[in-house]
Formats: sequence, structure tokens, C-alpha cells
Amino acid sequence: MAIQVPTLKIPLFRRSGIQEGRRLMALPGIIAIVGALLTAAISFAILIGATPIAPDRTITLILIALNAVFILFLTILIGREVHRILTARRVGRAASRLHVRIVAMFALVAAIPAIMVAIVASVTLNVGLDRWFEIRTKTIINSSLSIADAYVQENARNLQGTTLSMAYDLDNARTLYGLDRTGFLDLLTKEAVGRGLAHAALVKPDGSFVMSARTSADFAMPEPPEGSVQEAENGQPLLIAPETRNIMGAIIKLKELDGLFLYTIKLVDPEVIKARQIVRANTDEYRGLEANRRPSQIAFALPYLSLTLIIILSAIWTGIAVADRLVRPIRQLIGAAAEVATGNLDVSVPVRASDGDVASLGDTFNKMLLELRSQRNEILAAKDLIDERRRFSEAVLAGVTAGVIGVDHDGIITIVNPSAEALLVTSTAAAVGENLSKVLPHVGRVFEIGRESGKPVYREQVTFFRAGAERTFNVQITVEEDEDDTQENSYVVTVDDITDLVQAQRSSAWADVARRIAHEIKNPLTPIQLSAERIKRRYGKVITEDREVFDQCTETIIRQVGDIGRMVDEFSAFARMPKPEMKAIDLRDPLREASFLVEVSHPEVTFERAFGDEPLTGTFDTRLLAQAFGNIVKNAAEAMEGADRSDGSHGIIRIQAQRQGDAIRVDVVDNGKGLPRENRQRLLEPYMTTREKGTGLGLAIVKKIVEDHGGRLELHDAPEEFHGGRGAMVSIILPSTSGRGGEANRKETEKVDNGV
Repeated sequence: MAIQVPTLKIPLFRRSGIQEGRRLMALPGIIAIVGALLTAAISFAILIGATPIAPDRTITLILIALNAVFILFLTILIGREVHRILTARRVGRAASRLHVRIVAMFALVAAIPAIMVAIVASVTLNVGLDRWFEIRTKTIINSSLSIADAYVQENARNLQGTTLSMAYDLDNARTLYGLDRTGFLDLLTKEAVGRGLAHAALVKPDGSFVMSARTSADFAMPEPPEGSVQEAENGQPLLIAPETRNIMGAIIKLKELDGLFLYTIKLVDPEVIKARQIVRANTDEYRGLEANRRPSQIAFALPYLSLTLIIILSAIWTGIAVADRLVRPIRQLIGAAAEVATGNLDVSVPVRASDGDVASLGDTFNKMLLELRSQRNEILAAKDLIDERRRFSEAVLAGVTAGVIGVDHDGIITIVNPSAEALLVTSTAAAVGENLSKVLPHVGRVFEIGRESGKPVYREQVTFFRAGAERTFNVQITVEEDEDDTQENSYVVTVDDITDLVQAQRSSAWADVARRIAHEIKNPLTPIQLSAERIKRRYGKVITEDREVFDQCTETIIRQVGDIGRMVDEFSAFARMPKPEMKAIDLRDPLREASFLVEVSHPEVTFERAFGDEPLTGTFDTRLLAQAFGNIVKNAAEAMEGADRSDGSHGIIRIQAQRQGDAIRVDVVDNGKGLPRENRQRLLEPYMTTREKGTGLGLAIVKKIVEDHGGRLELHDAPEEFHGGRGAMVSIILPSTSGRGGEANRKETEKVDNGV
């Protein structure tokens, strides 16, 4: 049953903040686009003359500046957007590469046509303007203006000649002017009408009229332009060119009439004057355009450029909007996938219906996450159950004293409990993953036999060296059959150290035998010895023949009975070891006493003592420990007899004692013939000896004394630093604490020796 746990959905993005940020970023772009469009439209209208504003040089430069400002603003906005996108790409933001591609695609799709149109328009504009300012156009405009000017000049020359001739005639009539002013007026009128003038008059230097001819002109005679009369003081006729009206004037100073000037007016063709004015105005405009050609080209080009940039920016903005809409859900999916990759399943992807197929993808992704969370919860529940069972199994394995080794069907070690590490002197790191036969050959041999036997349980006792000592183990192979029936069974190897049990059983059996032998043999020994002594005393003087044989036989009986008695005493001593009488002592005292007694009886052996300056205080039986130390030192001294001394060395015995944590370690090392490697631990059993005259009870008695004190006895080869490892080393580890039972002291001593 799935365990439903509440899940916390963590949104990947704060959508409101992102949308608000995008609106703030889009506002300057919208303002720039609208402003650029308006500026470009106004500039175009002014340049084509659709407004009252004349497109002169100043106006053109102002339009260029305004368009340049908006272009620069648009360029900055585009640069900011490009920098934002590239920064996201550089920092490796999710879907940034896709974002760049979409924006670039929209920008290119919009920019390439716009740029091509701008290039064609610019070329067309330049070609059109060049046609405006080519030589033929200039020639036509200049020729039109020249024709109009030539007509005006021709009429001016005619008027000038007429005025000079008329002035001459009036100068000749000076007498008439002085005598008959009316007659002079008639002459003036006659001269004006006869010469085809519209008006004629005499004026003073200030421009005021003296008299005017009575002509039939339909317009009043205009006053002379200001300053024109003064300019005619030099006697040369002054021509007044027509400007806006079709009249032409001339002023000349009269020589005979002092202080008077002749002012004449003549009409010219009004159509010619009008055409002349139009040609002159167009010529001035043309010359202004020619002088403003380059700014005009730039001004005309700027709207195209502005429109191009506006289109490009609009495309970029559209691309960004579309890219954001496409990339946003993809980016959310990538972010959610990254969270899932880190193990966080408590995420969800926001789904909007407007996203279309991508929304369906997000919804499917959320459903997948929901399924994953449900399955994860089930897995976690199963894992917790498995962990609980595993902890229980580990607690059981750690608590059992037997060594447990898990082995797969290939013989590879999968698990080793602490007891197996301690018993077999190995470590989990060194054993797990290795072949059992490689790590523990003796156990591996039993495993192979048990696997080949096909039995569900197979047992066998093996003996091999561990931690420098020969130990006896009970190895049991148990088959765990595979539930999938793949014939790949696993195995549990259980290892029990039964060395102490075997030795205890043998010691108990030998103690029982010793008691029986002592009981059955000791009783007849005394009568036999007394009878032999009585026969010797009674019949020693009577027997004369073979007296030597008689004495030898009686002495042999008495001596052998004594030997048997001593052997029976040893049997009795081994069977009935006295209970230790514990009291606080310094262990160095029995060591000195035992080694001194042996040293006196073996002067040929050198004794080395290293007891240290620190007291080795503990609760012991002095007499029993002195007996045990004496037996060990004596065995070491006797081991010198069979040693090879061909190298000239002499016997050395080193006795050293030191404190190790809560235990005291005593080592007796010699350079004798050493101990046998095979069945070495059997030397601690009763009646096991390597000497011809030995009873085999010495080390057995020592072992029993040490165990009664809560310690243990170990047999090793001599260390390498002592004469190259030649000889043997007997170690006694005793607890230094008091008030504890023998078994408790033994366990504490084992912990200290194993470095726990």
C-alpha cells in the first residue's frame, strides 16, 4: 500500500515579477518606436514640402538630429536586449541557446528585407537627386533665367535711349520752361506720348514731382524709389528694373534745367515679367536645394534608416516576446528536470492553456512527477522497512559471538560481522568483494566442500594459525536458496572459535584420568616401597651370591617407585590445583624470584630482565604465579640444550614485563630451539611434551594458573629484533585490576591485547 505524504510544490519562477519586469523593459521600446515613427513621418512630410516649414539647411539639420536621437535610443535598447540575452547564454541559463536562435531568426527575417529595401531606396534617392542636379537641368534653368533677363535688359536699353533723347529735347526748351510753363507741360506731354511712354515727369532731388505729362495710362505714376534720384546726380541715366510689376523706370539729370530730373515710366510685357519672376524663384530654390544636396540626401535617407531600425527593433521585440513565450515553459521544464536530477521531486511546472502543446508537455511532466513522488514514497517506506530489518540483522550479527560471513554463489564475500573480524583477524574493507578462498584459505576449503556436497548444512573443524597462535574453529556452511530459482544460491559461513572449549574438554578429561590414576596407583606404591626396603634390610646380609644383582634390583624398585610417586603427585597437583589466594602484590617480585632460581641452576645462560621502574601492581597469588613463571623460565633454559650453537652464540633469556592499558604483559623470550609450528597449541594440553623426560604437565599447569587469574597464555616465535627471530616467546597477559572474576578478567585482557 502506497504511503501518501503531503508534498510541497515549489514553483520554479515568480511569474508576476518576470511579467512586470518585461513590461518595464518593453515600455521604453514602445516609446522609442512610436517616437521614431512620428519623427520619421514628420521629417518626410517636411522634406517633400507638404508642410509650411521650408526644408532649408537649418531645418534639415534639426530633422537629422531628431532622427539620430531616436536611432541612438533604439540602438541602445537593442544593445541592452542583446546583452541580456548573451549574458543568459554565457551563464548557461536553461534554454538560453534556443532563446538566442529564435531572436536571431526573427531579427534576420525582419532585418534582411528591410535592409534591402533601404539600400534600394537609398540608391533610388541618390539617382533621383543626381538627375535633379545634372548639367542639362542646370543649363535649362540658367537659360530660362537668361532669356527673361535679356528681355528686361533690352527694354531697359530702349528706355535709356528714349530718356536721353527726351532729356536733350527738354534741355533745349529751357527758355520755354522759364517763360511758359503751360507750353512746357504740353511739350512734355507731346514728348511722352510721342515716344510711347506711359508716364513722364520732372522731379526734384528729394523725389517730389514738379510737373507730370498728361498721358492716357490707366495707373498712377509711382514715386521714384527712395535714393534713386540721388544716384542719378552723376548725369548718367538710372534704370529702375521691374520687380513685381510690369513697369520699368529711368531717371536722368537735366543739364539746362537746374535742380530738375526727368523721371520716365515704360510698360513691358506682363507675361514676360511673370515668367521671369517664376524662373528666378525656381532658380533660387534649385540653387538652395543644390547647396543643401548632401544634408537633403541624409535627411531623406534617415527616414528609411529609421523605418528600417524600427522594423528591426519591432522584429526583435516580437522575437523576444515569441521566444519568451516559447522558451519560458521549456526553461521551466529544464529547471524542473534539473531539480529532479538533484533528487528534489517536490516541484511543479506552471501550466497555462495559452501555451498550447508546450502546456500539454508541462502537464504531462507534472503528472510524471506526481507518479515519481508516489513511487518514491513507496520506495522510501520499503527502504525504511529494509533499513529496520538490516539494523536488526546487524545488531544480531554484532551481538553474536560467532563469526558470520556472507558469501554469494561465486564465493565472493558480501558481509563480515565484527566477531568474524576479531576471530579471523581480518577487516570488512579487506574482505568484502574478495574471494573467500583467497582471504581465508582454510575456511574457503570447507566452503568449497560444503558447496559441492549439496547439503543444506555442512560442518567441519579446522585448525590454523590466527594472530600468531594456532586456533581450532568450527566452520558451518548454510545454504540460502534463491527464491527466483536461478540456481545462484548464497551461503552463510558461521565460524566458532572452539580452541578453549577443546582444550577445556581435554584438560577436564586428563584431570579425571589423573585423579583415577592417582587413586589407583598411589595406594600400592607405599607397600611396594616399604616391602623393597624391608627385603633389602632383612636379606641384604644373608644373600652372598649375586649380591650386586640383589642390591641393584632393590635400588631400582625403590627408585622407580619414587619416580612413580612423584608422577602421581604431579597428577594429583594437576587434578587438584589449589584455589588462588588473591592479594595485592607487585608482579615484579615473583618474576625476580622465579628467574633467580633458574639462573642459579643454569650459569651458562645469560638472563636479561626488563621490568621497568613502574610498579606492576595487581591482585594475584604470589606462590602460584611464581610456580608458573618458574616453569616457563625453566622450559626456556632447558630449550637451550638442543639448540644449534655452531655460530658461536650462547643462550640468552630475556624476561620483560610492562603495563598495557588495564593489563600486564609478561614475555619470556629465548634463543633456543624454538617451538614447533604444527600443533603448537597442543603443548598447552596435559602430557604433551617435546622432551624425552618431560611429563607434559608444565605448560598445562601454567595455563591453568594463568586462566585462574583471569589471564591467558600465548605461544609465539621469538620476534625478529631478538637474534633474528630465533627461539620462542611465551607471553602471559594478566589483568591488573582487582575484585573481578576470572572470566571477566580474561575478557578484559583480550580487549587490551586486541587494541580495543
